[in-house]
Amino acid sequence: MIDVLVVDDDVRVAGINAAYVTKMAGFRVVAEAHSAAEALARMAEHSVDLVLLDHYLPDRNGLAVVQELRRQGHQTDVIMVTAARDVATVQAAMRHGALQYLVKPFTFAGLRAKLEAYAGLRRTVEGGGEAEQSEVDRMFGALSVATAPALPKGHSPTTAELVRQVLLSAEGPLSAQEIAEHAGMSRQTAQRYLKLLEQTGRVRLSLRYGETGRPEHRYTWAASA
Repeated sequence: MIDVLVVDDDVRVAGINAAYVTKMAGFRVVAEAHSAAEALARMAEHSVDLVLLDHYLPDRNGLAVVQELRRQGHQTDVIMVTAARDVATVQAAMRHGALQYLVKPFTFAGLRAKLEAYAGLRRTVEGGGEAEQSEVDRMFGALSVATAPALPKGHSPTTAELVRQVLLSAEGPLSAQEIAEHAGMSRQTAQRYLKLLEQTGRVRLSLRYGETGRPEHRYTWAASA
């Protein structure tokens, strides 16, 4: 059984997220918290495997909570569940060790995919032993599979997820160059992933015509993806 702590400043939202978790076989909610201080207190009281963590909390933000957990020696896994869509926060969450990042609003299906991928990762890790490169790649990409399409050889689920987060945080369509700059990758890499995501229906392509020259390709994340 995977024990989960649900953290959200909105009591109603925390209750909804907790209800989602309890629908999942193999998961149970051991506590809810509505502030950073309360989250840390619940962690001291309960043995927790996974924290579903909001970023916008009344006393400290979610990233500060993750930092404090690590400082105290907690190796609990974290999935950010938040309305924070700016790329800087997403990247900081990755650097602080969050396994995944789920942007609000989301459906039960969206959270279920993340939790199923997480459960699969735990099964792999608990198996122990040594891992070949293919197994390492699968472990690192496991939690991105829920949002990225099946990727052909030579494509990284982590890179595809970063492109997705850039598009989700944008206020409008972006060019390949803009996406590359936000994601910290080359324009060629961004174009390669954008082409793949467009082909699988995850990204929508539109054209912006100027006064002269070829139209500029602009990209948005497909709302139904």
